[in-house]
Amino acid sequence: MSHQVPESTIRQIAHFIDGREVADASSRHGDVFDPSQGSVAARVALASAADVDAAVAAARRAFPVWSETPALKRARVLFEFKTLLDAHKDEFAALITREHGKVFSDAKGEVTRGIEVVEFACAAPHLLKGQFSDQIGGGIDNFSLRQPLGVVAGITPFNFPFMVPLWMIPVALACGNTFVLKPSERDPSPSLLMAKLLKQAGLPDGVFNVVQGDKVAVDALIEHADVAALSFVGSTPIAEYIYAQGTARGKRVQALGGAKNHLIVMPDADLDQAVDALIGAAYGSAGERCMAISVAVAVGDVADKLIERLVPRIGSLKIGNGMDSGVEMGPLITAAHREKVQGYIEAGIAEGAKLVVDGRKHVASAQARGFFLGGSLFDHVKPGMKIHREEIFGPVLGIVRVPDFASAVELINAHEFGNGVSCYTSDGGVARAFARQIHCGMVGINVPIPVPMAWHSFGGWKRSLFGDAHIYGEEGVRFYTRYKSVMQRWPDSIGKGAEFTMPVAH
Repeated sequence: MSHQVPESTIRQIAHFIDGREVADASSRHGDVFDPSQGSVAARVALASAADVDAAVAAARRAFPVWSETPALKRARVLFEFKTLLDAHKDEFAALITREHGKVFSDAKGEVTRGIEVVEFACAAPHLLKGQFSDQIGGGIDNFSLRQPLGVVAGITPFNFPFMVPLWMIPVALACGNTFVLKPSERDPSPSLLMAKLLKQAGLPDGVFNVVQGDKVAVDALIEHADVAALSFVGSTPIAEYIYAQGTARGKRVQALGGAKNHLIVMPDADLDQAVDALIGAAYGSAGERCMAISVAVAVGDVADKLIERLVPRIGSLKIGNGMDSGVEMGPLITAAHREKVQGYIEAGIAEGAKLVVDGRKHVASAQARGFFLGGSLFDHVKPGMKIHREEIFGPVLGIVRVPDFASAVELINAHEFGNGVSCYTSDGGVARAFARQIHCGMVGINVPIPVPMAWHSFGGWKRSLFGDAHIYGEEGVRFYTRYKSVMQRWPDSIGKGAEFTMPVAH
């Protein structure tokens, strides 16, 4: 049961449409919790189709002027936005911690990684350069350019309420699109502060809009004829739904789905480094990361040595309110999600995995009302088990034992997800073979969470990505623009009479 606070103290979180905060037309609202206290901290508007239509209409009206604004001027707005984000780093991090639950230092890291994409997008004049070929034949020159799509929308998850929207927004705006964001209704406050800072940076009204909401808002964006493209990050079932529904309506869609990230520990690995990596990557942010490591693949006889080192580290995790100094792991996002994660622990036991550390026994005495769960560790996890098949999205790590490197690669490649993966080894040949043979989009060699930098691109393989484009970086530029080839010849070079052949070089 969540702890209730007086109604008069509950903040109201609205939409941001056409340059201002607006109340919703539907009068539907959702609760936003402080997960460390287990109490309702705010109430967020849940958009109706009419709210979505108003946001899209504002974006459509703003598109002609913004798309014709020189790329350099668009970049200058983003430069100013980046400056404002830097000035408000701690404010964003505090909002994230209070509504999501991750520790403050982790939230600040999220803010930094989001700002890096804004920095990348500030290079818009360079990123949008086309190509030119002189005199391809008959007085004809050929050049290419990239032009914006129109109104584009982003649907983002609760686990990174600042960083993931910024995987989309700055690149889309730099390319000349206008944008409608539908953030998670569980931690919506960062989206409103972003909108206000974009306006303060000089972004014209209507270019960026926020509609808070749930499935009603998502479906309205999918169905809206004036939305040209959809970007999504979240679970695989929703990613597949948005991709199928969006592409059926002729929209361009990139939909990043779920993950089951493995970390191979070879017998020659530095075990202390591997254990540090597993503790941080499995239990950081309470496992609520799409790049969290939830499976350790122990090769040869390394499993017992790993467990010997992991058990005391898990038991000593400092769990509590993310705003308190020294805390290493905060609560889960909601009571319902905690119950879901506990259900996975019960399923693992029922299917025969050995529960070495039971996080359900953890009691956060100082914040007993919060949505806390300790770290759990399973041994002897088998590929057919639910805790190996499905994304848990909580502080649960499973160990799978395999005899050799080839078996480890086969195990990972057989999984339906292919988001991120890591290998800890001291052997360069093994590392090279691993990077080439593994069927995942993001690979770490002695790096536990290989999230690409802003000038590369983020995305998985198999059922971790629906669509052809990864997100941000040059892949993002390609996604948010259409390629156009132009051939030109001027009248004084045109010969007499009709031409019945393709242009060729003479």
